[in-house]
Amino acid sequence: MSLTKVEIEEEIMPIIKQIEVTVTRVPLHNPVAFSNRVVQAREYCLVRVFSDNGTTGIGYSYAVNTSGRILAAAIEEVFAPILLERDSLEVELLWKEMYQEALLIGRAGAAMRALSAVDIALWDLNARSVALPLYKYMGAAKQGRVPTYGSGGYYQPHKTIDDLCSEMLSFVQVGHKAVKMKVGRLTPAKDAERVGAVRDAIGPDILLMLDANNAWRDLPMALTALRPLERFEPFWIEEPFSPDDIDNHAALARNTSIQVATGEVEAGRWRFKELMDKRAASILQTDAIVCGGITEWRRIAATASSYGIPVAPHAWHDVHAHLVASADNAPYAEYMPDDSIVNFRNVIDIQMELEDGDLIISDRPGLGFNFDEEKVKDYGWKEGNRGPWLVMKNEDMK
Repeated sequence: MSLTKVEIEEEIMPIIKQIEVTVTRVPLHNPVAFSNRVVQAREYCLVRVFSDNGTTGIGYSYAVNTSGRILAAAIEEVFAPILLERDSLEVELLWKEMYQEALLIGRAGAAMRALSAVDIALWDLNARSVALPLYKYMGAAKQGRVPTYGSGGYYQPHKTIDDLCSEMLSFVQVGHKAVKMKVGRLTPAKDAERVGAVRDAIGPDILLMLDANNAWRDLPMALTALRPLERFEPFWIEEPFSPDDIDNHAALARNTSIQVATGEVEAGRWRFKELMDKRAASILQTDAIVCGGITEWRRIAATASSYGIPVAPHAWHDVHAHLVASADNAPYAEYMPDDSIVNFRNVIDIQMELEDGDLIISDRPGLGFNFDEEKVKDYGWKEGNRGPWLVMKNEDMK
């Protein structure tokens, strides 16, 4: 017996009935540093979107050290009123309306991060509604295995070069074919000593990425720092300048043998198009929880494909493994093995498995994990007696 169109719509069309948001602050056990910042804690803005078919989608974004509540306020004040009682399958339309509403308060930064969290929750909700893992719902380009690179190499007090080499070598020993470390905090000579030691430790066949985290203010400083490193054949230099200094990214790309990668804090397809038009990056690190969510990430990745540019998204492998698996020009997900640097794993209930350097994506619907309620209580809001989640329903918006 076949269903009528109305019956099909009632069965699968998810209407958004409730949105919940909270902020968790998860301290690092040992603060870490890169070129110009010390990270002591990470704040995560967590979102849940509930539909009338009984399905819940989740999403999140982040702030470093402080400011997670700014993201939560944007969801409460700006985006929730748009989404309640709407069809969650209309992701493109909803994205357009949310972006338009946020236009005057921020086309990047906190507003776009909040939009990203909500957009991810919509995609997760829709994939769960049809019982598909997110990467298959998006259109799989890979068969459930995603290559990764091991990411770390942060500066820490009392961390020796031997400690750094052991860390990088540990990535290789579990199957990673590429590793990444920090540069830019020390003098060029001292950083060259660190990079050279790592290259000797991992050997010539492992790709070595370098991350400067906006270390240099001009082209002469960048070239002074990078010239001694070129002989170690790094695969890329990440974020050499401020993300707004696109022209210097382009100038550096013309003057070094190291590929330039950037984009982890960039938002919106238009800025990424400028990076590509100016040949300022040969690798994009588009981050779905920053750039405008999965909807915008897909647009950016598709445009990059037409330019012949790969996308290797920044961090957050729990989301980005699905996106890498859905895009033919996404070669790697970034992987951090524990909670010493990126500690989002401390607020979710299931961890993705690593096998011979690849992340294995399960057949669980959507993102394949949920928030751990006990951890959310431990790390979350504790104002008054309302509990960790701020609940928004249609009647609350009137």
